[in-house]
Amino acid sequence: MSWIREKLSTKIRAKNTEEELAAARRKQADEGKLSLFESVPTEVSVEEKKGVTGIPEQTGPKKIYTQHKYSTTNFKISHRKLNDLGRQISGKPIDWAILQMTFSEKRASRRVETMLKTAKAHAVNLKSLNEKKLIVSEAWVTKGPKQLKRIEVRGRAHHGIRVHPDSKLHVVLKEGKTWDERVKAERARKLRRIVCSGLVREDRPLRNPAPMWAW
Repeated sequence: MSWIREKLSTKIRAKNTEEELAAARRKQADEGKLSLFESVPTEVSVEEKKGVTGIPEQTGPKKIYTQHKYSTTNFKISHRKLNDLGRQISGKPIDWAILQMTFSEKRASRRVETMLKTAKAHAVNLKSLNEKKLIVSEAWVTKGPKQLKRIEVRGRAHHGIRVHPDSKLHVVLKEGKTWDERVKAERARKLRRIVCSGLVREDRPLRNPAPMWAW
């Protein structure tokens, strides 16, 4: 039985290794016989097979974001009307701006409120900004790419052109002072303006003193 096994083993062709297959594909690529759907294999080292690519990991500092820009899509509204909402939320804390849009009676306030909530979530989750210190640093409005125009029928065989504008609102969220810090800073500013007249007269000489008592 041993000689039968030896005879069969000589007839059975050994399986090609990965190196042999890669060399055959490179040869076909050089001769132009390689299919478009096949890629030319590259040299694979032993370290790469073991999972070690040899490329050092990135040891530099992690990128730190200081702001987040977000905007709405173009929707049917005048840029002048939308700019009023932009002025209302500019410079305010993000929660205060969302609260203003929640109770606003403007038609576009619902869309702006949704945009502010999405921008807040992106700034906190994707860019690791402090949620308690987020403020709407900037807010501006741009017109849409094209204005929709329609004929407006008027009396005495006249007509005009009615323009249906569209625009979008952009905001930039940054880390700034919280509401409590703003209140403390304003209180300190007002206290600095209060100066006792006695302290001023002790530190500084009197200007233009009278020649005698005024009684």
